[in-house]
Amino acid sequence: MTDPDITWTGRLAAAWAIGGVVLLLSSAVWRLAPLALEALSEPLTWVHWAFLVPWVFFMAYSEGYRGFQKGFSPRVVVRAWSLLRRPRAHHVLLAPAIAMGWMYATRKRLIVSWSLTVGIVGLVLLVRLLPQPWRGLVDGGVVLGLGWGLAAIAVYAAAALAGRPPDVPADLPGEAG
Repeated sequence: MTDPDITWTGRLAAAWAIGGVVLLLSSAVWRLAPLALEALSEPLTWVHWAFLVPWVFFMAYSEGYRGFQKGFSPRVVVRAWSLLRRPRAHHVLLAPAIAMGWMYATRKRLIVSWSLTVGIVGLVLLVRLLPQPWRGLVDGGVVLGLGWGLAAIAVYAAAALAGRPPDVPADLPGEAG
């Protein structure tokens, strides 16, 4: 990255964008993993296993592969990368929110990002009402999906550092959609 248009504030914004998202997702994994492990330490019946096995595959595919690897993770990296050449003070401070599409985005991206966030928060509140081992079993699938997402962000960020940023739209204001 020897581009003269890239400043230290741009690098800071991009690093904080990706780092902030990684911290947010890692925090969720850190909080949920013990609940998932606690559920697995309990004696599980065939009903629990009949739920857990398909659930883990479903979450790996839907959240990990489709949600993170094909959507969220490359978009986080490409939006973070967009901050390299357009660093404004408030963009540096709010870089993780920009990377996640919560602000400085097209109308469609804002609607999708905020709707997903509200939906996820609602699901989190509902899952908290489940007793163990059910809550832990659900959280186990979520941990798998989040871990997949973290790995995908790392892979896309490494590729971007090597000069191959993801080929997905950043959905920035003023971009042709």
